[in-house]
Amino acid sequence: MLPSRASVVVVGGGPAGFMAAIAAAEAAAGHLSGGVLLLESTPEPLHKVLISGGGRCNVTHACWDPRLLVDHYPRGGKALRGPFSRFAPGDTVAWFQAHGLQLVEEPDGRLFPRSNRSSSVIDTLRRAATAAGVAVHTAEAGQAAEALPGGGFRLRLRSGAELLADRLVLATGSHPSGHRIAASLGHGLVAPVPSLFTLTLADHPLLALAGVAMDPVQLELLLTPLADTATAPPAATKPQRQRGPVLITHWGLSGPATLRLTAFAARALRERRYRAELRVDWTGGRKPAELEGWFAAARREQARRQLGNWRPWPDLSRRLWLHLLALVGVDASLRWADLPRRQEQALVTALRDSRYRVSGRGPFGEEFVTAGGIPLAEVNLATMESRLRPGLFLVGELLDVDGVTGGFNFQHCWSSGWLAGQALAAQRTCS
Repeated sequence: MLPSRASVVVVGGGPAGFMAAIAAAEAAAGHLSGGVLLLESTPEPLHKVLISGGGRCNVTHACWDPRLLVDHYPRGGKALRGPFSRFAPGDTVAWFQAHGLQLVEEPDGRLFPRSNRSSSVIDTLRRAATAAGVAVHTAEAGQAAEALPGGGFRLRLRSGAELLADRLVLATGSHPSGHRIAASLGHGLVAPVPSLFTLTLADHPLLALAGVAMDPVQLELLLTPLADTATAPPAATKPQRQRGPVLITHWGLSGPATLRLTAFAARALRERRYRAELRVDWTGGRKPAELEGWFAAARREQARRQLGNWRPWPDLSRRLWLHLLALVGVDASLRWADLPRRQEQALVTALRDSRYRVSGRGPFGEEFVTAGGIPLAEVNLATMESRLRPGLFLVGELLDVDGVTGGFNFQHCWSSGWLAGQALAAQRTCS
């Protein structure tokens, strides 16, 4: 049975909501007379945790310095340095370890549960919530909230029931219900747009190479004004650049470097209807002199071998190399000794400066997070309490914060949830 009142009501059973509820209940140590209540609209909370990381859950990232950590957030940036100084990835690792879950760092810095199963993260959070006395109610969604004259909130649920809360935490992620409730309580909204998505390329022979992965690749997104818009076109912005692994798909490009690129260019791409020019350096940023040295070595040491059977460097995908040979009109059966200088220069250019026309983003629903939400200026980032409505706390992806792949979005959820929990417990203990 759902109670009629609680000291703290958390709306949203994702990572930020669970962390806020647990942190509040643990820090209050029984001083919250009305208890902590968590409402999740779906039958199974923490679904995003379950499916993340291919079912492994990339809990956080081994970026221990808050000054460096903020560079991984296209929206949030330096404003997050304070919150991360109080609860950073190292604190996340320690928190989970104290609650019985050990995290293991992979070579690229990502941290996963030792079990390699996201269910271990969910089990840890649910056990911690139960142990702390958090009452979790599923299939219960908050529909509207009203601030009461004497303090506190009246929350109306989807079922029609009403619930009184001394303090209210919104942890609804990018779901419109959280935006509506926050707006009804006086908050603004930075319009959400997709972030962390793959790029669709206009019809190009490269798409025949689906499945080819290269690392590192250097990407540069050239964001020029649209010429065919009826209104004033968005101004040109500085190029966005990223370097890292890239995967060729049936529709375009994916992989960590592509996702990072689209995260930082999310709004500019939306303004341009996801049209842009993409410059790809398949060498990962190697200098022309280095490539020319490799070509010279191949001429000298592989003189009798056909170009199609010997690549300039071993890690260059054979399928990509054959594609580039065909693209610049070089016969793959030509011997290295017979490669004309003019065609060599054309190959060097193709390797270092291939250009593609971006015609859209990847398949609908494929984007990982959204850019947008409640403006950070409206929130006290030391406590996650609203600057506009005392007693209201806003955490996780509901805020205008988003990170790149690698555990950074989860880290913001843990940090903001923990900070809100500490503040909630302190307010109730002192009242």
